[in-house]
Amino acid sequence: MTLDGNTLVYGIFGYPVKHSKSPTFQTAAFQHLGINAVYVPFQVKPEDIEKAVESLRVLDIKGVNVTIPHKENVIPYLNEISEEVKVIKAVNTIKNIDGYLIGYNTDWHGFIEGLKEIMPDIAGKRVLVIGAGGSSRAIIYGLLNQGAGKIYLANRNIQRAENLIEDFSNFYRIVKMIIKPISLEEINRILNEVELIVNTTSVGLNEDDPEIFDYDLINSSHTVVDIIYKDTKLLQKAKEKNAKYQNGYPMLIYQGAKSFEIWTGKPAPIEVMKKAIGV
Repeated sequence: MTLDGNTLVYGIFGYPVKHSKSPTFQTAAFQHLGINAVYVPFQVKPEDIEKAVESLRVLDIKGVNVTIPHKENVIPYLNEISEEVKVIKAVNTIKNIDGYLIGYNTDWHGFIEGLKEIMPDIAGKRVLVIGAGGSSRAIIYGLLNQGAGKIYLANRNIQRAENLIEDFSNFYRIVKMIIKPISLEEINRILNEVELIVNTTSVGLNEDDPEIFDYDLINSSHTVVDIIYKDTKLLQKAKEKNAKYQNGYPMLIYQGAKSFEIWTGKPAPIEVMKKAIGV
């Protein structure tokens, strides 16, 4: 790769952001397709997000991904947001067209495309989603988009789950018939009713984190996804029980691939991106 006056600049806004693997696989994709571009991490403090967004226009940065804690806070500073952002209320991709900034959410796409590797047909499936934060909103959007049959939404604070459902009901008239809020304590009772289990919380990131529910209740008919970038206790138990399982890397790759396509208009080299980070 040669840096010159024609090199396009892309990147990622986050805080912290030094751990991000996006620069590695996005740069590999640019190189593979012979696109004269670089992708760099920008560590942006929460109080500086407005200035960071304005810098895209000033410096003619062609596009960025957006990660924690900025996904919601960038929205007021954009010129336009896509339809899925209106529902999910979070942006993870910004495209700069001559200073006109458009916000997208590709997290839902990343989750669905990753899930299809182990569950090709999602329509009609009964799902347990644990957590009601930003990632959960994107994942539920994707599940609804694919025609999931029933979703149990479990959260420590059940009011937050109910608020999410209320938000979504403004866009999907039958959402209250599809999504049922439950407490974490109720998970053990409904586990036999679901085919897919998705953990969107940070529980499992640390080795000494407690189990969210009784993991021994997982069986070989379950498919288990944990969006954390490691094989957590939840996934280790799924493997032990001969269930299909997946960590957060496929979601990461596929959401990044969709961002790449939004920016460049070219199909993303998925296998090259996977290889770049050893997936």
